[in-house]
Amino acid sequence: MHKDDHPETLGVFKPVGHVVASFPSGADADGAAEALADAGFSDAYVVRYTPEQMKAQVERDIAQASPLASLGQELNLVKAHGALADKGYHFLVVHAPKDEETRKVADIARAFHAERAQKYGSFLIEELIEPGTEERQVFESPDRGLDAQNHSGREGRPGSR
Repeated sequence: MHKDDHPETLGVFKPVGHVVASFPSGADADGAAEALADAGFSDAYVVRYTPEQMKAQVERDIAQASPLASLGQELNLVKAHGALADKGYHFLVVHAPKDEETRKVADIARAFHAERAQKYGSFLIEELIEPGTEERQVFESPDRGLDAQNHSGREGRPGSR
């Protein structure tokens, strides 16, 4: 995948077979990209987005999103990416269709302080890193912190009030 590619479903970014990871700094994203290269992920498998590039993509996605996009998590995740980009987060999108590849990417993302790492599948988006914990999620739900309002991983969770 290249930045010029824009795999989408219902008008919003959905890179099936890829992990999207967000990092609090460019140095963290650079370190993760280097570790991914060392683990065998070539430059063709890793796409980097600066906060500004992600914000531009989010604006484009929101403008062209189908009304049906709000039924799933795709639009909420686009908004969550925008909120993180507003805070200066950098992003890596890594082609990792196989489970073993996904685990490697998640481990590397976690080691380089990723806030989020999500594997995009055809029918669901798997949260690989629970924000602030080592917990792994396996389904979509606003209660699990996948939507834009819950991007910090703390608000809106049962028992968090």
